[in-house]
Amino acid sequence: MGHSHDHNHAHHHHGDLKGRNLFISILLNIAITIAQVIGGILSGSLALLSDALHNFSDVLSLVVSYIANKLTKKKASFQKTFGYKRAEILAAFVNAATLIIVAVLLIIEAVERFQNPQKIASNLVIWLSFIAILGNGFSVLLLKKDAESNMNMKSAYLHLLTDMMASVAVLIGGLLMKYYQLYWVDSVLTFVIALYLIWMGYDLLKNSTKVLMLFTPDSIPIQKIVDEINTFEMIKNVHHVHVWQLNEEEIHLEAHIDFNADITLSQFDEILQQVEELVFRKYDINHVNIQPEYGKDDAKEVIVQD
Repeated sequence: MGHSHDHNHAHHHHGDLKGRNLFISILLNIAITIAQVIGGILSGSLALLSDALHNFSDVLSLVVSYIANKLTKKKASFQKTFGYKRAEILAAFVNAATLIIVAVLLIIEAVERFQNPQKIASNLVIWLSFIAILGNGFSVLLLKKDAESNMNMKSAYLHLLTDMMASVAVLIGGLLMKYYQLYWVDSVLTFVIALYLIWMGYDLLKNSTKVLMLFTPDSIPIQKIVDEINTFEMIKNVHHVHVWQLNEEEIHLEAHIDFNADITLSQFDEILQQVEELVFRKYDINHVNIQPEYGKDDAKEVIVQD
């Protein structure tokens, strides 16, 4: 027996805006990538070609995020009873993993470039990296707000932010090589950016993995919740508890409750409503599914491995 205590309302307009911002960012990054490939070939700049590669990885990650954002709007069905609510978490996981891979490649590249500094032959590099900074900077601003509350958007945002920083490194490197012949700066900047990327990417990878693995969110103290529900009149025992996060909007609680008496359905409904109010108000749990029991012979531990 269970109730869904859904305090969420779909923000269709907001979702459309997210999709639109992602789409604009995709187009901008495709343009930047093409410009940098042409510029890199014409100027013979390895830095610019590697920056183009990062931009291309941005395009792929943005496409993944865009598809995930679209999928979440698809309706649930008999085969997909949750719909595609986890698509954005999956996208965040994929993008965080690629973020770390790109960072490792950046470090390898930075070390190689440090040993063999590349002479940049043209002002073209400076101008193109400046254009890339503007393009990525605009994309970063577009996604910043949603990145604070959505793992998928954060993964796209981090790809773009890193790319903007990499373009800044190319620009600074280009200017220092042009005026001061300091060829090592580019490598050092690239290395620092890559370390930052690993640090941010790991955090995102860890959080998205926790959701995909159905781990209980860090903010949910299961034992405390069980103790609070146990204080209710007529409740003898709360056991067989599962708490998991479906996506960034939904936290589910599932439990068996053993009652002191053989209560009626209407009495159970009243208690269920009180439980729902408690867990939503204090812990933001918005889906509750309770199995009522009376005198049933089963394991009474809080956590039962199914």
